[in-house]
Formats: sequence, structure tokens, C-alpha cells
Amino acid sequence: MKETILGNIVDVHGKRIFFGELCITNGTIYSLEERGGEDKSFPYLLPGFIDAHVHVESSMLVPSEFARLAVVHGTVGTISDPHEIANVCGMPGVDYMIENGKSVPFKFHFGAPSCVPATTFETAGAELDVTQVDELLGRKEIYYLSEMMNFPGVLHGDETVMQKIAAAKKYGKPVDGHAPGLMGEDAVRYINAGISTDHECFTLEEALHKLKHGMKILIREGSAARNFEALIPLLHDYEDEIMFCSDDKHPDSLAEGHINDLCSRAVEKGINVFKVLKAACINPVEHYKMNVGRLRPGDQADLVVCEDLTHFRVMATYIDGIKVAENGISLIHPQKAEVINQFEAAPLKADSFHLKWSGEKMRVIHALDGQLITESTEEEPKVEKGMVVGDPERDILKIVVVNRYEKNVPPAIALIRNFGLKKGAIASSVAHDSHNVIAVGVDDESICEAVNLIIREKGGVSLAVYGQPEATTVLALPVAGLMSNENGYEVAREYTAIDRTAKALGCQLGAPYMTLSFMALLVIPKLKLSDKGLFDGERFCFV
Repeated sequence: MKETILGNIVDVHGKRIFFGELCITNGTIYSLEERGGEDKSFPYLLPGFIDAHVHVESSMLVPSEFARLAVVHGTVGTISDPHEIANVCGMPGVDYMIENGKSVPFKFHFGAPSCVPATTFETAGAELDVTQVDELLGRKEIYYLSEMMNFPGVLHGDETVMQKIAAAKKYGKPVDGHAPGLMGEDAVRYINAGISTDHECFTLEEALHKLKHGMKILIREGSAARNFEALIPLLHDYEDEIMFCSDDKHPDSLAEGHINDLCSRAVEKGINVFKVLKAACINPVEHYKMNVGRLRPGDQADLVVCEDLTHFRVMATYIDGIKVAENGISLIHPQKAEVINQFEAAPLKADSFHLKWSGEKMRVIHALDGQLITESTEEEPKVEKGMVVGDPERDILKIVVVNRYEKNVPPAIALIRNFGLKKGAIASSVAHDSHNVIAVGVDDESICEAVNLIIREKGGVSLAVYGQPEATTVLALPVAGLMSNENGYEVAREYTAIDRTAKALGCQLGAPYMTLSFMALLVIPKLKLSDKGLFDGERFCFV
């Protein structure tokens, strides 16, 4: 099979653009024939885009459906950490992601999850020990050791942590980092242990410190955590050390755009287009030794046809020479996806969420829009008949986490600010990293309804307003309580609708459910809630 494409060929390595003919034969680039200088009346041919760090599960789509949406935006491959499903289902979960990903023409490059469970301070569904991590790293389908979130373990030389890092080195595979806010000698020790990347920098100062000590920095722009504006200036001077990633991207935003959007925004800020494409297309392939072509003769034909190098509107996407998207339409056929899960929680009653007041001030989590970190204060709660209740006038609401893996376990209950709900509750079984059921609400009855909707479906995102059944809704996520096995575009539409309803109830956050999902992420400071209690992420202890 042979195909030729005429256009402006973007030679990222050589930093030049020329008009020419690209010839594809049997899935590889047979030749790139130069025919003259750049001709702006023709489209541009460039290497395919790479998301350098993404949890596919956070799209709420199985890998095959994620791929269907991503290729429309020119994405040909991902560096994917199956950490979320591993925390629920263990090794069978990792196998599920690999096998489902193989069912479509897309280049998923999975890692071996390094921290399952993420901490010992929450109930998870599984554990991956050193032997299992070593076995995963020995597979050709596994390209790296996934983000080492347990940076205290690295700094203190924890035996299990260091054995996992040693296993990655044994197989010659890179180790991804995760060390938000880590600076100074601690950061240097973390890097020197063999950690090669970090996607958690939220200040330019932090990123520069890590770059200067040999780390590569991933600029993240997801549905909740957004660091592009803070970090993009780095690309002017560190074109070989920067990559783009989304980390966590909900289905509605994936349907709208992906790495191509970051390219457009970077060029708009005056960054040289070759530097932008180095970060978006080349650096991840070289760092992780990805099975992806780089638009050179003999490479696999993984490429994008773009209208221009300003807006990066994708006209067509090719993977191994197969056209997988054209003019906004995915050409990947939907695949039947099986269901894998672990969900044992039983329905609860409203009084399960009652909280007796101790007579003292209470810690209040402060959610921050666009960030995974939180702040905290101590405040007098609103009290009725001796019980702590939601206080929407001061925007201090209840937050609860329910153990999904065992029946009849009392929920953990705390207070949170900045969700802004005036009535009702929202809930989700996507709650990093152990994915217990998490909810925020104004009143106990609404919280109970929202949680029970998820328990009924064995996973999902929900919304409930007590006494208003017409406002009650749930998007079922039966695959590990994290993903739907339905059409990705339909899931995106349903998610958009429930997200819009949450905002209509008063929530001012850009991505309410994504922000909610990180309020149980104990490895990110400052204050979070697990199913076992309120947790200080800086001191790494319960409070």
C-alpha cells in the first residue's frame, strides 16, 4: 500500500520547513522529497503529538475510546500511567488497559505504577509489590516506572521504594517523578536517586531549580491542574528538556482539544515553532524510547496534517500509515469493552453523615481552582442541634469520603470551602488515588442521595438535590468505577450536562468534578481527606 501527501514538511530536527512530497509505503515513511521553499497555500506535515503524561482513566473513557477522541486533535501516542485502575484492581487492571489499548491503531505507552497503594493512610483495592513491579518493567509493553509520588520514601531511602527504582534501572527504563514544591537539597537528592521528570511544578522558580539539576519538566495543562501560564517561558531556553502533558483530562475537554491547543497557545506567546514542536512531538519519543516515528525516512508514518502552524487545526492524523482522523472526524471504529471492577460499598442513610460538634474550631480544606494543592484554616462551624451542618452563606460545606471496598464502614467527614454550592451535593468514585467515593454537599440528605447513586451504579459521578428528583442524575462508570465502556462522545455530552448542572447549583470551579477528585489525594499538600480521616500532606500524618 502506497500513499503520497503534498505539503509543507516541518523538519523539527533540522529547524526548517520546505515544500515537498511525503511517500508512505507499508506503514513507514519511504521518502521525503523536497520540491522547493515553503508554500503557504498547502497544509503542513509534522510529527504526531504526544501527551507525555496522562492517566487515561481520568478521561472516564477506556483506552480505545480515549484514542478515538484524541486522534482528532493530532495525538498519535501517550505516556500513560495506569496507576488509577491499578489502585482499584491491581495487576488485572494494568493488563486490562494494555489489552484494550491494543484494540485500536493508537500508541499507548504504559508505565509500571510505582505507588499502589499511594499511601498507607487510605483504603485501596490492591497492592503492587516489588516483585510485581519488576515483572511489569520486564515487559516490552511497559516503557517506564510511573510517577514516584512517595518522595519522602526516596529521601529516606525506603527499601521498597529504592528496590522499585533499581528495577527500572536494571531494565534501562526511565523513572517519572512527582514532587510538588520540593526544592533545595531535598530536590537534588530526589533527582540523584534516578528520577528523570516532574509534572508537578507550579512555580517557575521550582521548575528552574529542578531543570538545573538535570530533571526534565513536563508542562501540564489538564482539566483541573493548569501550569501552562506559569511554566511556558521555560521553553525559550530549555527546548530539549520540556514536554507537554495533560495528566488528567475529562471527556468534555478531550473532545475539544489536546496537545495541539498547547502548541497554538505557545506560538501565540511568541515561542519559536520548532521549540514548541520539539516539546510536543520529539522530546517524549526520545526520552521514553517510544515506538513512534519522528517524520524521517524509514520512520513509522505517525504524522499530522495541519492547516497552519498558528492554530494547529488538524486536517488528518496518520498512525503507522493508517489515516485515523480527518477534518474533525475520528476514523477509529468503536470497540466492545468488557467490565472489570471492585466495588463492595452498601447504601447508606442520611444520618451516616451527621457530625457531632466537639465545641472547638474545625479545620477547613480550601480547594483552589486550577490547582491540586489546597490551603486550610481553622473556623467555627455552623451548628444546629449540636450537629455540624453545611453553611452555604459562608461557603463552608461538608466533604465526605466513603470506603468503596468494604460494607458498612462509617464515612470520614470534614469541612471544605470554595465549592460554592448553594444547594444539593455532587459525588464521584473518581477520587485519587484509591478511588473511594467522595462527595461535597450542602445538606446530609443530598450528600446521601448523591453517594447512593454511585453505590447503585458501582461507580460514577452524580448530582442530587434532596426533594428534587428531577435534579438527580448520575453518569455511570462501571469499569473500575473510573471509566465508561460507552461511546466516548456520548460520555463527553453526558459529562458536560452534569458539569453544567453542578455550576448551576452555584459551583464556581472551572472543573467541579475534577477538583473534587483530588480532594482525597493525600500526596499533594496541604490538607486532604481520606476514608480514614483528615490528612496533612506536608507533615504526612493524620490531624
